[in-house]
Amino acid sequence: MSTRSELNQGLVVGSHGRHCVVETPDGERRICHPRGKKSQAVVGDHVLWLPALPGQGDEGTIEKVQTRRNLFYRQDEIRTKSFAANLDQVLILLAAEPVFSESQLVRALIAAEAEHIKPIIALNKSDLVEPFARAWERLWPYRHMGGESNTEHHYRVLPMSLTESGSVDHQALMPILAGKTTLVLGPSGVGKSTLVNLLVPGAYAQTGEISQALNSGKHTTTTTTLYWIDKERTTALIDSPGFQEFGLRHLAPTDLARCMPDIAAHAGNCRFYNCTHLHEPGCGVRERVLDAGEDQKQADAISANRYRIYGELFEELSAPPKY
Repeated sequence: MSTRSELNQGLVVGSHGRHCVVETPDGERRICHPRGKKSQAVVGDHVLWLPALPGQGDEGTIEKVQTRRNLFYRQDEIRTKSFAANLDQVLILLAAEPVFSESQLVRALIAAEAEHIKPIIALNKSDLVEPFARAWERLWPYRHMGGESNTEHHYRVLPMSLTESGSVDHQALMPILAGKTTLVLGPSGVGKSTLVNLLVPGAYAQTGEISQALNSGKHTTTTTTLYWIDKERTTALIDSPGFQEFGLRHLAPTDLARCMPDIAAHAGNCRFYNCTHLHEPGCGVRERVLDAGEDQKQADAISANRYRIYGELFEELSAPPKY
């Protein structure tokens, strides 16, 4: 360990409010506090930090957050919530029951696309035959978006069955996670904690220790935590609190089309360069939108539901703030 005057490198592996757990390159972990707002860090951040002065305890201070590759976050009219930084991919976990919100799924996908983070969709509870079949059918546009060949699809959609005593299909999942930093995202009740605990045995115990160290108690859902899946510390899984809302106020309405691959694919065919794809004549997007009564299984078309969500988001992001 270096002296007080020398900056140490570290990786933020846990956070709660303004408190962080920083891991050093040799695996040591220490609680650190940011020095001012500019050094506010999130899980996944690479930071420079200083240990406390002799006699002032074991906690350190974060002096600088290194340049990020990306930052995955949501923003409503009141607050911004950062999930994690420097991600390779986001695993969006849904469940056959309770019925998932397609609007929430679209919002999370747009946030990932905006930061150039690869999204993966996983549908849990495949053991519930009929509910799963209905949910899997709802995901048809996402399973086939971008082409008829599996290698061309824009999104990867995986079926899963997670139980406390069961096991993850490692053959399907582990190669996808290997060597990458993945954020596991999803609303409460979809099996997120089960997935993390299956992939990282003892994850609950680690989270409890971090939560207690950060004075947040054992209510683990309030803490974002990074876990290493392998001993070499090359494959990381980040567990984040569940969410019910996902604001996109950090985006402009004109950003939506490029962050929705099925709409972006046809946006270049519009008569007007600044087309909103809502009402203009000669709109290449509107020409490819399927009517609600049509067969929604056309890979090169835009589903009625996704176009409806696009319109709702465009209106939401165009409205002036209420506060």
